[in-house]
Amino acid sequence: MDAVGVSDALLVEGLARIAGEIDSAFDALLPMPADPRARLVEAMRYAAIGGGKRLRPLLLTAVAEIYGVQREAAVRAAIAIEAIHVYSLIHDDLPCMDDDAVRHGKPTLHLAFDEATAVLAGDSLHAFAFEVLADPATSADPFTRIELVQTLGHASGGQGMAGGQMMDLVAETTEFDLQTVTRLQQLKTGALLGAAVEMGAILGRVAPEGRAHLRGYARDIGLAFQIADDLIDHEGDAEIAGKAVGKDAGAGKQTFVSLLGPDRARAQARALVDQAISHLAQHGREADLLRAVARYIIERDH
Repeated sequence: MDAVGVSDALLVEGLARIAGEIDSAFDALLPMPADPRARLVEAMRYAAIGGGKRLRPLLLTAVAEIYGVQREAAVRAAIAIEAIHVYSLIHDDLPCMDDDAVRHGKPTLHLAFDEATAVLAGDSLHAFAFEVLADPATSADPFTRIELVQTLGHASGGQGMAGGQMMDLVAETTEFDLQTVTRLQQLKTGALLGAAVEMGAILGRVAPEGRAHLRGYARDIGLAFQIADDLIDHEGDAEIAGKAVGKDAGAGKQTFVSLLGPDRARAQARALVDQAISHLAQHGREADLLRAVARYIIERDH
């Protein structure tokens, strides 16, 4: 098998493994209560189990493995960041935001249940993420736990994902230039991807100054990921994507594709992936999964 084939096999195995681990962990940590809260937990489980690429958990556990972190601890931290991601999708799909009807090939949560339940399910997954990180089962070291909490909190709020989502809403009525669109996506999409990489290194007790190359890798794959998303929205198949496509153009939003054109956007994404991989030069084969993830980002169709 050639290098590309090995890389593909590594990625397929990694995605399958983390998907199973994340589903099993959500199943164990979100038991159904025998009281009226059951509808809330059922909604949380509907959104969290059995869907999504699990890219953020894969990044976190791949970095943690490089530094010898126990798998159970890495998966617990990965559950936390995936809970934040899932909550953001639940709220993003609401009528007051993107008003989407399909997510991961099934009805969005507010349609499968109702809007109030969707809001509460998102709120509860947000709280759940930090409960998991603060638990000594994630790390016996309180300083590690608090750094994990701080990193995910910063990436989730106004300085990260939520700030990017606000910019995205403003983009519906304001024309953004390429620099502003780049900043929007660094926050909306890139912040959580960066946090996943950072949290894996935190669990591995890597000093902040020793994480610069990983931050560079995360920054570049974050932008490449969003360009790929813009391309999927521009020319993708809704059935394959598992969500509506063409919405950005319909809303009049400026995107990498509208500003650069499809060909230049695709070339920029490839250049970013090459640059991301170059940040891993100090690592050997132990970082091959991270390299495979970078390549996957621009090859995916959903």
